Parts: sequence; C-alpha cells; structure tokens
Amino acid sequence: MENRSLSVVAGLIVLLALPFATLAAEGEVSADQQAAWQMRLDKAAALQAESKARQDEADELLTKRNAECATKFLINDCRNAAAREHLKTTREARRLGIDGRAIEREVKREQLSDRNRVQAEEAPRRAADLELRQAESMNARQAAEDKMAATRAAKAAKAAEGEKRKIAEAEKQRKKQADHDARVAQKKREAEQRAAQAAEKK
Repeated sequence: MENRSLSVVAGLIVLLALPFATLAAEGEVSADQQAAWQMRLDKAAALQAESKARQDEADELLTKRNAECATKFLINDCRNAAAREHLKTTREARRLGIDGRAIEREVKREQLSDRNRVQAEEAPRRAADLELRQAESMNARQAAEDKMAATRAAKAAKAAEGEKRKIAEAEKQRKKQADHDARVAQKKREAEQRAAQAAEKK
C-alpha cells in the first residue's frame, strides 16, 4: 500500500514537471497578446471619446446655428440646412462610437476565449496537483499512523518485558524461599536426630 502511494506521488511529480521553456514561451506570447488587446481597447476608447466629442460639438453648433437662423429672412431654410449638417455629423459620430464598441466587444470576446483556453489547458495540471496533494496528505497520515502503531508496539513490548522480569523475579524469590525452607527443615531433622541419639545413650 505504502509503495503504491509512493509510486503515485512519483508519477504525479513527473507529470507536474512540465517543460518550463514552453511555459515561458507561452507567457511571452500571452504578454504580447495582452499588449495588442490593450492597444485595440485604447483605440476603441479613443473612437468612443471622439464620437462623444463630435456629437457634443454638433449639438452645440446646431444650437448656435438655430439662434443665428432666427435673425435671417429664410428661417426655415436656414434651420433645415443646420439640421442636415447636424444629422451628417451625428451619423459620423455614431459610426465612430459603433466602431469603437465593436472593437471593444471583439477584444472582450477574444479575452474570454483565451481565458477558457488557458483554463482547459491547465485543467490536467491542476487535477494532477490536487491528486499529488491528496497523495502526500494520505502518505503523511499513513506515516503518522505507522509511527503511532510503532510507539504502541514498543510500549507493549516494554510492558511485556517488564511483566516477564516480574514473573522471573517472583519465581526466583519462590525458589530461594523454597531452598531456605528446605535447609531449615533439614537442619531441624538433623537436630531432632541428634537429640534422639543423645537420649538413647543415656
């Protein structure tokens, strides 16, 4: 089980060891792409700003022309001409705004597509990284459990050894006491025999 876990970890480490030169090259391309996108977004912003500026200028000019037309003999003709000029400028301003917004939408669409591509490319690495972390965590837990089991086994062995010594010591004491009792009994019998022999001589 442990060997299998170690082989899994080793395999994941190899999988995660991607060619860094390729990653660096992709990073440079991405930086260039970001610069290109920013340039287009700047252009889009400039077009929209110019669109607004032209519209504001056209509106201001129309107000001014209408005021001037009020002092002229052919007021309606004057105002119609001012309106036509205002409409032409408005259309040009709107075209600029539309172009700017179209560029902005296209850049955002490309950025979204690029993010999705990067996420798809990185998904296997992220999955491998997650599996590696899980394997390392499992190995760490297994190592901790093995250490605890070894500690418990060592304590149990030590306790068994202690119990064995206690039993041996008790047996030694029992044998010593038995030998002592046997010697005392022997001496008592010898004393009794001597007393009996002494009594017979009398």
